[in-house]
Amino acid sequence: MPDLNLGTILTAMVTPFDVQGRVNEESFVALMHHLAENGSDGFVVAGTTGEASTLTGKEQLGLIELAVAQRPAGKTIIAGTGTNDTRQAVHLTERATELGVDATLSVTPYYNKPSRLGLTRHYEAVASATDKPVLLYNIPGRTATNMGPDLLAELAQIEGIEGVKQANAEELQPIDGLALYAGDDATLARTLDMGGAGGILVASHIVGNEMRRMVDEPEHRAEIDASLRDVYETLFITSNPTCTKAALNLLGHHVGGLRLPLVEATAQELASVRTMIERHGLLSGDDGTPLSNGHASSPSGEAGTPPVQAHTA
Repeated sequence: MPDLNLGTILTAMVTPFDVQGRVNEESFVALMHHLAENGSDGFVVAGTTGEASTLTGKEQLGLIELAVAQRPAGKTIIAGTGTNDTRQAVHLTERATELGVDATLSVTPYYNKPSRLGLTRHYEAVASATDKPVLLYNIPGRTATNMGPDLLAELAQIEGIEGVKQANAEELQPIDGLALYAGDDATLARTLDMGGAGGILVASHIVGNEMRRMVDEPEHRAEIDASLRDVYETLFITSNPTCTKAALNLLGHHVGGLRLPLVEATAQELASVRTMIERHGLLSGDDGTPLSNGHASSPSGEAGTPPVQAHTA
């Protein structure tokens, strides 16, 4: 499998919002640097976890520009530029390339359920819009369209299509011509075991150093993976990134709330998140003081910010 030199632990970053529901650029940069110091090799910006579906085009490109400008030394930036409108996906890919990203991540067109030929034409257009690597993103649970291994192998023949984020665990396997990235935290260990490039991950927001150990200490990989299973499960007890943002707020990272139709963690969900991060020693037991490294500051409270209906670019 090709080595794209994008890194192994790639964190699909949340997008912080302030109390008015605007993108919080200061918190975004602080979180990116914290993640860089705690296991991450690079960052996916404005992907699913980054709530790209409720960002305006101006906000999305602004975040990508900010990430490139403020990137920690030696780290990579992968821009989420996929949509179900080929023209818009081409536009975002062109602009992200102009802004200086290292690669783009292009999700399977969702809702309109294109045919095999339609998918091929879509990705030909996207790949022709950039001279940077394009990573396919197969996540049929969200898009209602699966790109099977045979189709992925065909798409790998398109110049510029160089990797895949595979979120269909049942079809996780090497594909000739594509760098393989785990699309779920729970399949990172298996991806590494089969010689894959790494993972585009969510739990690395919280336990990035432990996930880094899975790369650096292959002899302990299975044991570490087993110890993190509760993290993977807790962060996805409801729609992502609800619980990831709840955990980050508890740890003092001030990422705020979510935009509708996503909503804040319920009291029960928040209790599960708190129990999980306490179990892993990230909060002290008595007063809930964050113990995470890097740029974490005092806790921002449990509630975060309320969901917002109007988006300010």
